[in-house]
Amino acid sequence: MKAVKRTSKWLYLLALVPVILGICAFLGWSWWSRESAPPLAGSPSTPAADKAVLIKIPPGTASQQIGRQLESGGLIRSSKAWKLWASWLSFQDKQGGFKSGTYKLSPTQSLPAIANQIWKGSVVQLNFTIPEGWSLQQMATYFESIGFFKAEDFLAAANQIPKDKYPWLPEGPTNLEGFLYPDTYKLASDSITPQAIIDQMLKQFEQVALPLYQQAPNRTQMSLLQWVTLASIVEKEAVVAEERPRIAGVFTKRLQVGMTLGSDPTVEYALGIRQTQDTPLTFAQVKVDSPYNTYIYPGLPPGPIASPGIGSLKAVLQPENTDFLYFVARYDGTHVFSRTLQEHNAAISAIQRKQ
Repeated sequence: MKAVKRTSKWLYLLALVPVILGICAFLGWSWWSRESAPPLAGSPSTPAADKAVLIKIPPGTASQQIGRQLESGGLIRSSKAWKLWASWLSFQDKQGGFKSGTYKLSPTQSLPAIANQIWKGSVVQLNFTIPEGWSLQQMATYFESIGFFKAEDFLAAANQIPKDKYPWLPEGPTNLEGFLYPDTYKLASDSITPQAIIDQMLKQFEQVALPLYQQAPNRTQMSLLQWVTLASIVEKEAVVAEERPRIAGVFTKRLQVGMTLGSDPTVEYALGIRQTQDTPLTFAQVKVDSPYNTYIYPGLPPGPIASPGIGSLKAVLQPENTDFLYFVARYDGTHVFSRTLQEHNAAISAIQRKQ
């Protein structure tokens, strides 16, 4: 009985020899043809020899179809060699398989290298950067412009408050404005969805911003929502980093003495516009009836108006102790700070004369 089993084992191994030799022969031919064949100049389907290309493999694509796709794209010379190598991979890893996704491949890669990359699912990583001070609407427009998904899909996802996953999120807001942390991110190309991006940005806020608030000795003076809201206003007002603590100090002082914040960016947010030097806010716009209009409603607006960066978040926790109650932009990024309304009006007139 043992002799029969031993004989069967050897017969099985001998049966694999032609398969292995066939794979080696095809791979050798594939390599030789790649190295010796003249370049296919002008071919629209063949990438430049030193230029990587993106290949998208939809879910459920058969192995043979992947081979034909790679061959037509000029990334491999033989779909037959691909078929043999795919059989070898299946023999080695019976539980594995080629995975869908977007891959960054180069014609300078060998067939086995390309096959192994797709077998392992090493999809291309996509980067995106959200600057400090962007609103949800700006993010949505950006994601649509780079082809991730529709702006409306992102806004719909951002209107959901996932307190089950992030219990620290405050009560009250109807969207995630202010809590999607501005940073540079990287995601696998097959994971680009509004919810995946939102999760990554919320986790970054949780890791980077939230500890600042939790460890601040004066955090009891304001709620998490108030902290992020005021920081978002500081973010939109400040251009020069050194002025953030002073601007935060002015707003803190105004809140303490019962003055309205009088912040232009809150009006811009209410109207969905952005003023410029050539098109400043009008008196009618400043009088718009909105809870976000801090010229007519005292205290903080209902929620953040943008995503503040770490500098503004820190500035609100440690504002400058100042007597200044006013400031006006010079249009060079800096501001003139004043203690009285008379000084403030004089500063405005001086800046206007220079313009």
